[in-house]
Amino acid sequence: MEQNELYPIFLKTKQLEILIVGGGFVALEKLSFLLKSSPNSKVTMVAPFFRDETLEKVKDFNVQLVHDEYKNIHLKNKDIVIATTDNVEVNIQVYKDCKERNVLVNVADNPPYCDFYMGGIVTKGNVKIAISTNGKSPTTAKRLRQFFEEVIPNNIDDLVKNLNKYRETLKGDFEDKVEKLNEFTKSLVENKK
Repeated sequence: MEQNELYPIFLKTKQLEILIVGGGFVALEKLSFLLKSSPNSKVTMVAPFFRDETLEKVKDFNVQLVHDEYKNIHLKNKDIVIATTDNVEVNIQVYKDCKERNVLVNVADNPPYCDFYMGGIVTKGNVKIAISTNGKSPTTAKRLRQFFEEVIPNNIDDLVKNLNKYRETLKGDFEDKVEKLNEFTKSLVENKK
């Protein structure tokens, strides 16, 4: 069986500079996805035009719009780039420019030109679950996200907050605390017969 070898991480996108190259539907989709999960993200979008829906969406967020054709100067001080244009050559140039600068890049719908994928995300308060299909089936990731949104209780955040309070009362070194928390939470995942 093939195995997904991607390593999931959770980025503090309000501390990173993100560039989205493109202003069409895919750019709006990526922007919406990013802002839904991380509304305080710092995003710059560069494109010769932007959809009306994009212009409306950015009003409430920290998004800067640059009306221009993509140039490699737009990568200055950027940490993450998402290329979404309908021009394959431009997207590949964005990829090459990012690789020269060691900037993480995702070329939408072109897995060979991606350092990362934007998978499905489920958020319930402080609990966040990322879902990846290794770039093979975004639709499956979407359906799994919908499934987990339904089955994870809305009050899971209360459990997390209470466990955090309990953790703060524990004495001992890191290993002692982990052992006590593992024992305390074991019943959450054990099968009840």
